[in-house]
Amino acid sequence: MLLWLVAVMAVALTTVVLTTRSILLSDVNERVAQILAQEASEFDNFVARGLDPDTGQPFTEARRLLAVYLERQYPDPDEELLGLIRHEPSPTVIRQPREIPSDLPLYQDAASLELIADDPAGSGTLHRPSGEVRWVKVEIAADADEPEAMFIVAYHSDHSRAEAEDVVSVLLAISGVALLMTCVIGWAVAGGILAPVRLVRTTAAQLTEQDLTRRIPVRGRDDISALAETFNGMLDRLERAFTAQRRFVDDAGHELRTPITIVRGHLELMSLGEGPEGAAERRETLRLVTDELDRMSRIVEDLLLLARAERPDFVQPAPVQLAELTADVFVKARALGARRWELPEVAGCEVVLDAQRITQAMVQLAQNAVQHTAQGQTVRIGSRLVGGARGLVELYVADSGTGVPAQEASVIFERFRRGGAVRRGSRGAGLGLSIVKAIAEGHRGRVELRPTPGGGATFVLVLEGSPP
Repeated sequence: MLLWLVAVMAVALTTVVLTTRSILLSDVNERVAQILAQEASEFDNFVARGLDPDTGQPFTEARRLLAVYLERQYPDPDEELLGLIRHEPSPTVIRQPREIPSDLPLYQDAASLELIADDPAGSGTLHRPSGEVRWVKVEIAADADEPEAMFIVAYHSDHSRAEAEDVVSVLLAISGVALLMTCVIGWAVAGGILAPVRLVRTTAAQLTEQDLTRRIPVRGRDDISALAETFNGMLDRLERAFTAQRRFVDDAGHELRTPITIVRGHLELMSLGEGPEGAAERRETLRLVTDELDRMSRIVEDLLLLARAERPDFVQPAPVQLAELTADVFVKARALGARRWELPEVAGCEVVLDAQRITQAMVQLAQNAVQHTAQGQTVRIGSRLVGGARGLVELYVADSGTGVPAQEASVIFERFRRGGAVRRGSRGAGLGLSIVKAIAEGHRGRVELRPTPGGGATFVLVLEGSPP
């Protein structure tokens, strides 16, 4: 980025310098041309109207005309005014008595004067080793018996061009300093801007599965700060994901290790029994082993189900009559235990959801209600419409049991988490409510735990009435 900035600025400064040089040199040429044209015009006017100061009459001799005219002129320092009379054996040069800022004034350069005098054009440019000379000449009409005479204006433009080149040199030096300062300041600014980016890269390189605690300090409210905040948010999610993964692996290993230990122990005891009593023990061992293997199978199936919950096709919604679905769930739940089952309300509307997954979640909630209640206690199942025909729908399972302790309410939907009553009497793995939560979120909904009036717990699936 800095190289591109320097390159663009270098091109811009070079363009400015070259353009300025062209303008200055063009101005010099234009000014010289104006000076030459003005001097020629003034001499023509003097020839036409000038009078000899000694006689008061028009000039009759070219030498006298040139001498008087040159006495009255005050040219620029680089300007040289000459009168030239071409007679034999050598021409005569009439000049002003002053120094010319040139290594070789034109009046000392006979060859150049001869070239100007012989040139049929009235103006031109001489390119001499000592410098460039712009000139213009005005010939003076003379009688046949008088030698040829002319007025010559020469301008030594090297000095004016040198001044223009000096300005360009100063501008070039300033541009170089500006470019250097731009490099230094740009390097410092770019370093300051990119420091958070380098910090992001360094932090990312230092992250491992064992250490996801590093974060980037956020200062300011610019785009780089927003990038740092986004990166920190990503690290937070990664840390939570790795923590959940490690906890999941630990919990799954613990839950699967227990039935494996039980199976191994009973198989070892199975080989010790002999006779009729040994046969009875082997039958009991076989029953226990089969039961533990069934529990392991259920745990594996639940884990696979939770893994499939991350896929987009986990739920396959279709139009369903909510009243019919609620009634089916009620009928299936009644077979879970001897409780006082009630169906207080159903929502008579059509919704779009996965009936099998919702039934699975509701039956799981009913199973939990059975585990937390005693025989003869009430369990209510129902559904209702919330917020109009296109609003939310709620399906709920409410029990009159002991309820969920406040300290467990925030973690009860996590994997391998079980309430106190379940830990005392159930052999479940603590995945049921996690499955319910995954099914609700698969429908872009949620599951809520609410208190039941009179005691107990109410689990509610809150779902959208329109397609997810």
